[in-house]
Amino acid sequence: MKVLVADKISPKGVAFLRQQPGIEVVEAYGSSPEKVLELVKDVHAIAVRSETKITAAVFAAAPLLKVVGRAGVGVDNVDVEAATERGVVVMNTPAGNTIATAELTFTHILCGARPVPQAAASMKAGQWDRKSFSGIELFRKNLGIVGLGRIGSEVAKRAQAFGMRVLAYDPYLAPSRAKAMQVEGVTLEELLTQSDYITVHMPMTDDTKHMIDEAALAKCKKGVRLFNCARGGIIKEVALIAALKSGHVAAAGLDVFEDEPLAKDSELRSLPNVVLTPHLGASTAEAQESVGIEIAEQIADVLNGGVIRNAVNVPSIDAATMRVLGPYLDLGTKLGTLVQQIAPQQISMLSITYWGKLVDLDANAVTRSIERGFLRRIAGDEVNFVNAPARLERLGIKAQVIKATNDSGYTDLVQVEAITPDGQKFSAAGTLIGKSNEPRIVNINGREVEVLAEGKLLVLENLDRPGMVGEVGTILGRDKVNIADMSLSRLSPGSTAYMVVRVDSEPSEAARKEIKGHAAIKLAKFIQL
Repeated sequence: MKVLVADKISPKGVAFLRQQPGIEVVEAYGSSPEKVLELVKDVHAIAVRSETKITAAVFAAAPLLKVVGRAGVGVDNVDVEAATERGVVVMNTPAGNTIATAELTFTHILCGARPVPQAAASMKAGQWDRKSFSGIELFRKNLGIVGLGRIGSEVAKRAQAFGMRVLAYDPYLAPSRAKAMQVEGVTLEELLTQSDYITVHMPMTDDTKHMIDEAALAKCKKGVRLFNCARGGIIKEVALIAALKSGHVAAAGLDVFEDEPLAKDSELRSLPNVVLTPHLGASTAEAQESVGIEIAEQIADVLNGGVIRNAVNVPSIDAATMRVLGPYLDLGTKLGTLVQQIAPQQISMLSITYWGKLVDLDANAVTRSIERGFLRRIAGDEVNFVNAPARLERLGIKAQVIKATNDSGYTDLVQVEAITPDGQKFSAAGTLIGKSNEPRIVNINGREVEVLAEGKLLVLENLDRPGMVGEVGTILGRDKVNIADMSLSRLSPGSTAYMVVRVDSEPSEAARKEIKGHAAIKLAKFIQL
């Protein structure tokens, strides 16, 4: 397998990839877009930083591509939608620059309190002006942190060391977590009205774009100081410029901007009470080495069929979770495949229900496996763990996940149900049996069965009358098809019965036609798992 390292990452990361058996590394730093299109024709993975653009055209030119790894947090230079459509995993390294970004943020906070850059520039200009560069202290001031993730948490620790009171707004922050960190969880309005300093550490989404706008700034204390080392656009630049000029915002520190690089004629450059840095959040030797090694390890894991970490377009699975979920991924794929083969071609919804430990775990990966299994015979090899949801949506099939709390009768159970536009339901349920976690089908279309979820199955619905097992067995025997095991089920004597027969080889067309044509057999499906 070939890995293209398109941007310069840590030499230790490149060395790690070269040490992996079966992996060839191609280093092509600074390649033109045309050269990149040429290089990707036979690559399985691409490692980038922020320079090389991985566009839809790149994905179209790379039929073998499995993974793109970004040595850094943002993936703005990667067309994630095109990657998902092509079934390519896109990963980043969100933890590698945590300390570097937190320290830069606090550097900006310090410079917002004490105008050191302005004073340094004055000194270099030959001046000695002590009066113009008076500042304020951090001690006993209120720091508002918008977003208490990895970086926000590290900023909070440093603020506490300076004797600051820390207020935090994060819609996902549990009160117990805030208490453990000795910060005060507040609403966004409370944070805006009470803070002397405000720093933002949220991702850029539709909800967070221009979160700090004219209305938000109007709620802030006069003389507040604002900082953004997260993503450009969370603080609305036009509103910030006006507030800096009016004095409502006393000072600001920005490492990120709505458009990068920052325009030469940007008004931000001319304001004396703002400190600007050119997106230096991860620019430390330690951070660059860390993200380079980390992305190399993540790429190798994916290529070797291992865990997926820090993916932005597919559920990430760490090693510990994989040990628990691994057997369910296989079960889910087979249940999806089974249901697709017993259901009509036109369905409107795929309903997935979990019982047992999967209710408490993040079962997104299992859901993806079920969706992939359902689509496997429809879309072929092009469908995978990454693009299955998008392919379902394109077919007009809605996916629904239910985490049940009632007793299923099993320790753990997964049910997959295909629902047609007119409300017909076709379902299969399975569980894991024994110490070896053997996948078993335990219900098909509401009938209790038990058969190993492996190989080839004949699913038959027939009139419940004597001799049916023998008649089916005779047809298969004449066809030289050996029966591996069999499960029988009926709702009541004399009604209809279900027969699930696992066979070693596929019955001939003539044998299948004979079974389907049997007067007592109402339904006959040959299933390949």
